[in-house]
Amino acid sequence: MISLASLAAGLFLAGCAGINPYYDDAKPHHRREGFVNNYPSNPAYRRPQTGFIEGWVARVKNWASDGSERLPLAPIPVRKPDLAFIHANKAQPALTWIGHASFLLQTGGGLNILTDPVFEERASPLSFAGPKRHQPPGLAVAELPHVDAILISHSHYDHLSQESLRSLYRQAGGPPLLVAPLGVDVWLEENVTDGDRSRIVRLDWWDKVALRGHEIRLLPVMHWSARTPWDRNATLWGAYAVTRPGFSFFFSGDLGYSRDIADIAAQYAGFDLAAIGIGAYQPVWYRNSHVSPDEAVRIHRELKVKRSVGMHWGTFPMGQERLDQAPRDLAVARKAQGVADEDFFVMAIGETYKPRP
Repeated sequence: MISLASLAAGLFLAGCAGINPYYDDAKPHHRREGFVNNYPSNPAYRRPQTGFIEGWVARVKNWASDGSERLPLAPIPVRKPDLAFIHANKAQPALTWIGHASFLLQTGGGLNILTDPVFEERASPLSFAGPKRHQPPGLAVAELPHVDAILISHSHYDHLSQESLRSLYRQAGGPPLLVAPLGVDVWLEENVTDGDRSRIVRLDWWDKVALRGHEIRLLPVMHWSARTPWDRNATLWGAYAVTRPGFSFFFSGDLGYSRDIADIAAQYAGFDLAAIGIGAYQPVWYRNSHVSPDEAVRIHRELKVKRSVGMHWGTFPMGQERLDQAPRDLAVARKAQGVADEDFFVMAIGETYKPRP
């Protein structure tokens, strides 16, 4: 268990390192102390003005809440994982929802890829406070097939877990490739791999890495990063595209709706499958860094995705809406925008979705 004293000391030391080791003055999203978004946020989503102390008091109060006001109105769907299929599958694209933003993507080209794996009970630096998992992960670490690569979208605790990554890095059969935005690679080296950089790939926006016939590319989206009160935007964030001949996948990570979506659409003819966040959109100022279900459907349409899965709901209470509100609002958004139910849907935790050819 992390003590308050050790946490405070760690946060202080983390706050002392404020230089961006990858600063490039030729890139508009780079700053000497970190990174910024490509585009300004929507003025309609402006966050109410609060002081530094007031803001953190509100966060601590939110973390200390028992979460009863965000409990689902109905049980979150859970399904027993099809472990026989998952372990035998090499040739069929498939997506298994572990919970929140954690998926096992089987590309159909022989790769097993995890996105933002978090298996802990809390998405927090503290073992006794912070957003608590509503139900166990759909797959346990021990139930996973050998993982070839892990895609990390950014540094927030509900997307980047030291304990989970250390366990996965020490899997039988050798460590996975850890793919991360600029700066997160430094954290991985210090906290996960014990100084070994041989299995870490760092990416800037639009950079890509090839892996056994696949291309993995980090894409620009509107968000932010932090693990302490003092390191806001010190590391980069992003979405991912995973492509191979005959199959393409988009993983949104966390994002607010912005012109970045049009920029991504200009680079890709469309995607066969996508996992797009639909939760943590209330209060309205959360939409500076998350999308509402309505905006998620717009992203689905603008990126020309054949099938999209809604994520970032039903697991950790990150927004002020109920844990199961997002799927209900997604149904309204689909109807309003003329998108078929089967084209943008939600999965049960533990369920495996197999896209039709």
